[in-house]
Amino acid sequence: MTYKTKFIAEIGSNHNKDLKRCYKLIDEAKKLGFYAVKFQLFKINKLFSKDAKKLFKNVNKIKKRELPEKFIPKLYNYCKKKKIKFGCTPFDIKAVKILQKYVDFFKIASYEINWKDILEACAKTNKPIILSTGMATFEEVQRAFNTLKKFNNNVSLLHCVSAYPANPTSCNLQSIKFLKKKFKCPVGWSDHTVNSLIILNAIKYQNAEIIELHFDLDGFGWEEKEGNHHCWLPRDLQKMMNYIYNEKQIEGKLKKNFAKEEIIERRFRADPSDGLRPIKIYREKL
Repeated sequence: MTYKTKFIAEIGSNHNKDLKRCYKLIDEAKKLGFYAVKFQLFKINKLFSKDAKKLFKNVNKIKKRELPEKFIPKLYNYCKKKKIKFGCTPFDIKAVKILQKYVDFFKIASYEINWKDILEACAKTNKPIILSTGMATFEEVQRAFNTLKKFNNNVSLLHCVSAYPANPTSCNLQSIKFLKKKFKCPVGWSDHTVNSLIILNAIKYQNAEIIELHFDLDGFGWEEKEGNHHCWLPRDLQKMMNYIYNEKQIEGKLKKNFAKEEIIERRFRADPSDGLRPIKIYREKL
């Protein structure tokens, strides 16, 4: 691979509460070259206030997206077997305690960036922390980062635009370099654009060290099916990942000759004597 970028497959709720589907998502992420998969652990009654339940009519609908706690050790063991890192986003303090024994890293969502208690709870586990910065001001990022660093030296940031999907013209990818300069830590991009050009720019020109992509198998995951198409599917990713992993070979070395794949086609060029194809010495052999 030309770059040292680590790709994280954000499964979100595309597991559909199906353990076998979880395993398939992990398998596909591994096949595509992801460094890690990431799930989310939340309980709706701990995610929204009672007042919010009056505002959000679909809260009960979202409840089905909860990842069963009993899946956690099984997912951890399966990831270990497949040699891919297992991370998870906790959305309450109890979730941190449940996950601590199993995850390789914690991801803190943009929506929790101002919640000091969960920042401290994650940091005190001594697990690596990845913090998304969507919707946040610089001062909010700085405050959250400082809170984490009091207890944990392994902190990374993900520049993010919390829109689903995000408009490419709103991405402001130069924030990646800005955050690196300010915080002297690994910085990457959490994507909601499903745009390969955004990913390539983030890696090649902004030196993103981590790329998080919302990931689904087939378009029927709950997050993707009921959302606004901000999840990547394997068919979307295949060409991009092939390019990223083989860019140096694709660029090649300067040489004044044709490619090996062109040898057969050379016979079908127009003959210099009459301008007809193929070259005369091959005509009778056809």
